[in-house]
Amino acid sequence: MANVYQTMERAELDACIAQLEQEAEAVRAKGLSLDMARGKPSVQQTDLSRPMLDLISSESDLVDEGAPADNYGIPDGLPSARRLAAEILGVDAANVVVNGSSSLNLMHDLVVNGYTRGIGGNEPWCKQGTVKFLCPCPGYDRHFAVTDRYGIVNVPIRMRDDGPDMDEVERLVQSDSTVKGIWCVPKYANPTGVTYSDEVVRRFAALKPAAPDFRIFWDNAYVVHDLVEEGDKLLNIFDALEEAGNKNLVYEFSSTAKITFPSSGMAFVTASPDDIAEIRAAFAIERVSPEKISQLMHVRFLQDAAGVRAHMAKHAEVLRPRFELVQQKLDDGLSDLGVATWTNPRGGYFVSFDGPEGSAKAIVSLMRELGVTLTGAGATWPYGKDPLDTNIRIAPTFPSLEDLGAALDVFVLVVKLVSARLAREER
Repeated sequence: MANVYQTMERAELDACIAQLEQEAEAVRAKGLSLDMARGKPSVQQTDLSRPMLDLISSESDLVDEGAPADNYGIPDGLPSARRLAAEILGVDAANVVVNGSSSLNLMHDLVVNGYTRGIGGNEPWCKQGTVKFLCPCPGYDRHFAVTDRYGIVNVPIRMRDDGPDMDEVERLVQSDSTVKGIWCVPKYANPTGVTYSDEVVRRFAALKPAAPDFRIFWDNAYVVHDLVEEGDKLLNIFDALEEAGNKNLVYEFSSTAKITFPSSGMAFVTASPDDIAEIRAAFAIERVSPEKISQLMHVRFLQDAAGVRAHMAKHAEVLRPRFELVQQKLDDGLSDLGVATWTNPRGGYFVSFDGPEGSAKAIVSLMRELGVTLTGAGATWPYGKDPLDTNIRIAPTFPSLEDLGAALDVFVLVVKLVSARLAREER
């Protein structure tokens, strides 16, 4: 659809901009303070897990299948916690480590392990000169920050409707030995909401890296975060690896961060037997023991994969109206103007929005002036550099429905105003 503002006569466009600017000044006068910046669970969501806090008391049995939760030891996590994590991911519990509450922390530590100690008996990355990570974009800014912190070159890879551009992934991974990893959010990707197709997962599993110390960082953060009853189905990467006759290629991560309480849950990693043995050895240096009482509470509350699904259905009831409101506001306000596109995910935590080329920074800046905070423009690309300056991540989960509606009304207004101003500048 053609950009409506580009088809207007100059006088009509000037009048339209004047009207939009007047509306923006009226919003400014309200003194709003609204936040759609980060993908945090709402209070309604965290309240769903409050009963978990009643499951452990001073009278509780703190032993899990013979493993004490109230003392040092059990570095891989309680047996029942490892089994629950394995059920969530569809893997063998023997190859799971449950440790800490942050999967990003586990990812960071394994990047550091590769950088300082090496992977699979290979030389540490810090001694190999230039090393690179592939970064599907738009993607997760905190992933990119981890590798950037250690001087690893972040290489953007364009996301498609079924996952990363696998022609480019294969070309780089299989021809360039300086490529040591790739960041992936394979189900309901942050921020696009895309779930990798079976073909994409199989192509990942069949990779023949030029670097023997290449690993796929498979951040399955939204594995159970469906918004609809029949959510997207993601092919199990380890099943695909077995089918391809490949191994020692994938580190898979997840956590209960958006299932129960962020920062107070369970984080876990799984890999091949060889890789998980190396991971255990790396973690043993800095981790005497995980926080097992929290693990015990989680297992007694969630119980098993069926319990997780039932709990996440309650989350979906809270989140679905928020995502429906995003679609309604954007459809009603922008669909007939030809200035933007956006995703309509079936799960996860975000909606990815693309405005006209050169618009994202201006939209985010003006939104801030009018009292609404968004994720920074460029955050979804390495080094904060969106090459076309189009992408904005919308995070609708935390605000109340009333605040979200108000923030989206401002967003629609600002997108119109910035788009109209750009159309005038182009003349």
